[in-house]
Amino acid sequence: MRFRFAALPILAAALSTGAAGGAEDPRREIAAIDTAYQAAVERNDAAAMAEILHEDMILVVGTGAVHTREDLLELARTQEFIYERQVEDEGTQTVRMYGPNTAIVTARLWLKGTRNGQPFDRRLWFSDTYVRTPEGWRYAFGQASLALPVVPEGGPPR
Repeated sequence: MRFRFAALPILAAALSTGAAGGAEDPRREIAAIDTAYQAAVERNDAAAMAEILHEDMILVVGTGAVHTREDLLELARTQEFIYERQVEDEGTQTVRMYGPNTAIVTARLWLKGTRNGQPFDRRLWFSDTYVRTPEGWRYAFGQASLALPVVPEGGPPR
């Protein structure tokens, strides 16, 4: 398995456990890979994203738009989005296994930054499907909700 995440020790630990074949619970490995993917997006690191994305990966967003692997890598290369935050809200990530070769990660994501100079700050839910390949776990399919309503402290959504 080839990954270039020297700055992400949690991923390195998870991958070394999984690479040995003795990982009893691949959910930890997958959770670390998904967290590393979010960090790569935040940095607009197309090379790191490409290591994780399955060759046939697609992302379907809440508007109905479909984005291919190449679309996502091009967004990183052109830096259309500049992220201050692209992180999972702590405690929201869940990894569910469906047999030995498929896993789905769900979490609430905080996105803050600019797109073509226009600021954004929103949260959404996503589901990322990972499949085990001969090269290791790869992110094959994703779905992301529309932006969640803003909830003021102690009040209803607005």
